[in-house]
Amino acid sequence: MTVTAHSVLGTAGRLLTGVPLMMFGYEAASDPGPRVGMAAPLLDKMREVVPVPVDNETIVRANGAAQVVGGALIASGVAPVAGAGLIAGSLIPTTAAGHAYWEMEDPAMRNAHKTHFRKNIVLIGAALSAAAAASRIAGK
Repeated sequence: MTVTAHSVLGTAGRLLTGVPLMMFGYEAASDPGPRVGMAAPLLDKMREVVPVPVDNETIVRANGAAQVVGGALIASGVAPVAGAGLIAGSLIPTTAAGHAYWEMEDPAMRNAHKTHFRKNIVLIGAALSAAAAASRIAGK
């Protein structure tokens, strides 16, 4: 295999995207802490439509595990498209549940959560970009 700037940048991009996602997911899966309470309102709304037979902590842990797997699939380059799907599928509800800044009264909390909301949107975009780049490379 020939090492090119393109391959080095692709590998760096996958690692810089996938590894932090794995770390975020590991933290949520191993110690969900306040994430459970933050997820509760969204999960309660979901349960009005779809019966979810597991407790909120288990859902938060499973969501973190999905981020670990998704990040690993991106970082390794094994299945970056599937990994990006897992990341998007897990970060969209995470972002809605955990960073609903528009519902916050305190200006400092609103700004902090607005920043985290935007960061999560960037993470979703980075995962999708890594998947698109890998797809282009695989298609050649």
